Amino acid sequence: MSRERPDLIPLIEHALLDPLQGSEAIQQGCDQARHYGFAGLCVASRWVDEARQRLPLASSGRGSGPRLIAVVGFPFGAVPAAVKRAEAEAAAAAGADELDVVPDFGALADRDSARVLDELSALCELGLPVKVTLEAGRLEPEALALLVEISIDAGARFLKSGAGFGPPVTAALVAQLRDLARGRAGIQASGGISGLEQAVELVEAGASRLGTSRGVALAMAQKS
Repeated sequence: MSRERPDLIPLIEHALLDPLQGSEAIQQGCDQARHYGFAGLCVASRWVDEARQRLPLASSGRGSGPRLIAVVGFPFGAVPAAVKRAEAEAAAAAGADELDVVPDFGALADRDSARVLDELSALCELGLPVKVTLEAGRLEPEALALLVEISIDAGARFLKSGAGFGPPVTAALVAQLRDLARGRAGIQASGGISGLEQAVELVEAGASRLGTSRGVALAMAQKS
């Protein structure tokens, strides 16, 4: 007997992060996110204002529609902390509901934990839920465990496996993050999610969000 698949659609964060996309793609993505009932729509900070107008009050706490998520420091995190703070403040002012933050991996490589913690804490203090992008598939186990602890100590609500520029996320990697988090933060699987069975495996391993640019295709596959 085949197992019953979990309902993936409410877990999907539909990502529109192609730098060559314009207004038409953003507006279409907003409409698709509302139509399918995705958990959220993830956009570059430059597009938050336009997406907010297309998703009025959909995720402001007074509605039940997709949350509007802005990336900060995307994709590599290699910008000064003050620049990330300014980007996060601009995204919040434009109407973002959540922030997907790429941390200072250079400071992590230099074992400057205080710098990483200070940067993430300052962003969490803005009051919006923060996900920290870990690039978990590329970090050594010790560095990954340290970044998980720093992220949770800073106040992050979610741990995001990657920004999509590293190895594809796997169920084993999600399970590793689940074990490291120990229930203190949610897990978002992201990067290279290409099919329904893979997405199901990620959820069964512990992912409570799925970040993907293939949200529509997954939703259609789920419904078929």
